[in-house]
Amino acid sequence: MTAHLKSRKPHSQQPDLPTEIEGRIRQRAYDLYVQRGRVDGFALDDWLKAETEILGAKKSGSKVKPSRRRES
Repeated sequence: MTAHLKSRKPHSQQPDLPTEIEGRIRQRAYDLYVQRGRVDGFALDDWLKAETEILGAKKSGSKVKPSRRRES
């Protein structure tokens, strides 16, 4: 029996996020990673925090200012 591999991306409680929202969450999670000094091992924490920020802002009607990706 062959096991199906799933994406290593943290699983969202909302399975079908629109691409735009998912992109905003992904960018915010990356920003959190950079703010922490690019320390590995916190991807799920970053994703869930970003998801809470983005989706919470969407539900309340306020907008989260999109952050800019810093290239090193």
